[in-house]
Amino acid sequence: MAGSLSETDNGYTFQYDFGYLKSENAFVVSLTLPLSENPYHNKVLFPFFDGLIPEGWLLDIGEKYWKLNPNDRFELLINLCRDTIGAVSVYPVEVEGNG
Repeated sequence: MAGSLSETDNGYTFQYDFGYLKSENAFVVSLTLPLSENPYHNKVLFPFFDGLIPEGWLLDIGEKYWKLNPNDRFELLINLCRDTIGAVSVYPVEVEGNG
């Protein structure tokens, strides 16, 4: 795992995993997100991740059969980008509830 991407009311945060940063094989996920221990913040979904979201027939399938909101880019990303072209995959992380 290279890092984690999260969505909040204030936008998006990408944070490289500290173990990944210390590994010999650490490589940037995007030239716009250089290796750093500091998190990256943005009001909109980072262009690199937005660019992973499919278009055309695969996007149509997500909207029609999985009832995904075409305007919710984060939802599209975590549901349609598990097996992307290239070295990056996106998997949702389950967050434990309070009860």
